[in-house]
Amino acid sequence: MKFDVIIIGSGIAGLWAAKYINDNSKLSTLIITKKEVWDANSFYAQGGVTMALDKNDVPLHIEDTIKAGSFHNNRKMVEILSKSSLKLKEDLKNYGFKFEGVTREAAHSVPRVYHAGGDATGREIHKFLIKKDKSYLLDNAVVFDLLIEDNVCYGVSVLKENKKYNIYANNVILASGGIGALYKYDTNARTISGDIQGIAIEKGVEVNDMEFTQFHPTVFIESKFSQKLLLTEALRGEGAHVVDENNERFLFEYDERGELASRDIVSRAIFMHQQKGHKVFLDVSMFDEEYFKNRFPTIYNKLRDYDINVPYEKIPISPAFHYFMGGIVVDVNARVKNFKNLYAAGEVANTGVHGANRLASNSTLECFVFGRKAARDILKNKFKTDNKIFDINNEELIKKDDKIFKNKLREIMWNNVGIIRNKRGLEEALSFVEENIGKVGRLTRMRFLTAREIIKAALERKESLGAHYRKD
Repeated sequence: MKFDVIIIGSGIAGLWAAKYINDNSKLSTLIITKKEVWDANSFYAQGGVTMALDKNDVPLHIEDTIKAGSFHNNRKMVEILSKSSLKLKEDLKNYGFKFEGVTREAAHSVPRVYHAGGDATGREIHKFLIKKDKSYLLDNAVVFDLLIEDNVCYGVSVLKENKKYNIYANNVILASGGIGALYKYDTNARTISGDIQGIAIEKGVEVNDMEFTQFHPTVFIESKFSQKLLLTEALRGEGAHVVDENNERFLFEYDERGELASRDIVSRAIFMHQQKGHKVFLDVSMFDEEYFKNRFPTIYNKLRDYDINVPYEKIPISPAFHYFMGGIVVDVNARVKNFKNLYAAGEVANTGVHGANRLASNSTLECFVFGRKAARDILKNKFKTDNKIFDINNEELIKKDDKIFKNKLREIMWNNVGIIRNKRGLEEALSFVEENIGKVGRLTRMRFLTAREIIKAALERKESLGAHYRKD
């Protein structure tokens, strides 16, 4: 079985890449997704898509992005991101997708986050793209290996209904998302576990900025599901307050921007306040109920299900892992460094646009921009692999105690490689990974490989920068 293009992941990066290929060629595309097609981080994106308002706003968007990223960004990539947003706005409009309005989110100088479906922009875009997608789809299939030799990726190995298969391709796009399941508390889709990054690391693919893990400051973690309920940044952008049990807006003690400071600052402030014994809440009482219900329907309905009477009742919040700035190193065309036909787009990639801390809602924009760049490069290069056949990896994929080890890893990553770090905690985490990486099945081992690179990078960067905060 061979396709022109295999896309791993069914989020916006993969779908937008597939759209461009299908619209501009007769190449066959296969999208492989771990569970259902909507089980992707971009489906759950609440805030929206950052797009520069016009040409005059591009320089300001670039500066906002670089400032939020603690000046660790690749400026050339940021310029590509922002300038491309103007064309994206036009493309989406011509394609038939309609936004409801524009809002402001933290660390943006002006309102430039375009939203739809109230607080369900990702879901609305995802549904829209899925309906128009012409690709073949393989769902409920786990990619457990990449078929790589001499800087060429010949395809993938998948597990489907307890059977292993090799599927071959002329080009492969990695669009598998981030690393949410490595942490005890996270906002990610249940499928997001960092295993594709682990496979890449195993194959010697270069990764970068692995220490930069972003925690969203306002998350309702008191739900029974592993995926915690994100409370979109747009709430604070439109006036919601972070308060403690004494109704004090304590964030101003940490940053003069208060609720509108960047995510790393707000997350640390909340975490530190909690460490002092305080409880923290999001106060949304300034919103009219009818407006809140229509503007933030997902949050309204889910919190009402938990008997929280929003907007009248304050919402208990805590930071949770949200987004990974590190990943697989790619060039301006989203091609993986030193490879001829392997690409990465979206959260799995490290383009350098986010620096040490992502600016709110730049991630969906990155998916669109670099998903399309990967597709364009594939059509331009017309690369074809020969008909090389690979043996299927016979390593045991799942072992009896894998779930126990995965949960232990999530606990130690949260406690030792989380919002605030120190050398002793990081070394303890590294020891845990090194001692247990040989005891688990392949799929869990890939998570451990990714975690190990995050820990090692956090140890190597001794100074605090952006989302990486060293207490020592």
